[in-house]
Amino acid sequence: MKRLAGLSTLALMISATSGCGWLWGDDGYFRDRGSDYLSARQTAPMQVAVDGEIRPLDPLLPVPRQVADSTSTGKYEVPRPQRLQVAADVSNFSVQSSGDSRWLVAQYAPSQVWIAARQFFTDKGFSIADERRQTGEFATAWQTASQLDEALVRNLGIQDGETRVRVRVEPGVQRNTSEIFVVSVKRPAGSSTDVAWPETSANKELDRVLLDELQVSLNRSARQGGSVSLLAERDFDAPSRVTLTEDGSGNPLLQLDSDFDRAWSSIGRALQAADVRVDDLDRSLGVYYVNLSERANDPDDKPGFFSRLFGGSPDKDEIEARAERYQLRLTRVGNGVQVTLDKSIDSVAPADVARRVLSQIKDNLG
Repeated sequence: MKRLAGLSTLALMISATSGCGWLWGDDGYFRDRGSDYLSARQTAPMQVAVDGEIRPLDPLLPVPRQVADSTSTGKYEVPRPQRLQVAADVSNFSVQSSGDSRWLVAQYAPSQVWIAARQFFTDKGFSIADERRQTGEFATAWQTASQLDEALVRNLGIQDGETRVRVRVEPGVQRNTSEIFVVSVKRPAGSSTDVAWPETSANKELDRVLLDELQVSLNRSARQGGSVSLLAERDFDAPSRVTLTEDGSGNPLLQLDSDFDRAWSSIGRALQAADVRVDDLDRSLGVYYVNLSERANDPDDKPGFFSRLFGGSPDKDEIEARAERYQLRLTRVGNGVQVTLDKSIDSVAPADVARRVLSQIKDNLG
């Protein structure tokens, strides 16, 4: 009851004072001051007595000189902000590290850096003893410091014994990138004992310098317009032997003498070259989901204005009605890969369709 009486009293006081101009009006204490700046005027500077002492004060919020003062006339245009200066130079080749591992990342496909990396080592005096393009590896012969480039030897710090280097070029995590790994081994001078390649770098400082030198060389070649891309991709990734054959039930299949990674990459490019549409893919399952009724996806092949206006581009219902979907499946078998065309996971494609598609892929492989 007391609370109700208090609220009633407060309400009467508010209603009684609501008409008071000194409290709520334009000249009241609680008036809106949001537009006061429009009528603000400059005042004369404060005058200090002649015999007074003052301490100079620095303004906390100085007014920029570019802002127009009260004496300016005409329309004032606020200047546009200056463009940020980006000083960072994105390199096409960069050395990455994780723990004790170091590798070189290239913004090119493996086939585009293979020859350039190989050329670097031959220019420095290394002799290539073994190279396997299908796995992206090459290895040098055992060599002494006297057989190598003098400047490189000084940087490497090789004084005695023999050195051998293995280089591996792998597809990067991102599309059209590469990762280059370098590992070296050493043995005493005059020894004929072969040394196995270690799982991780055994000469971290030597491998670090080799990667740094390789990075400098590749960057210089790219800036000078050098021949970074000296080998066609199909020649690099293509299997060494491709055979169109049949399984025990008479179903056509492609036999590729290649590891799975190279086979997957080369089959993808062969489908594009054969103008076969890939609707989806699953690398973990080794499956390309193709649609034989449509042409390959081309991001630059877009319908023009009149094609869109007059219905020249088919809609999704029309594409779905005529779709011929199959699964192109890659299966590891021994040291190679078999490629088959299936209608689904439980049924194979008709033999004539499978033979036609697999023949197109074979013709577009290296």
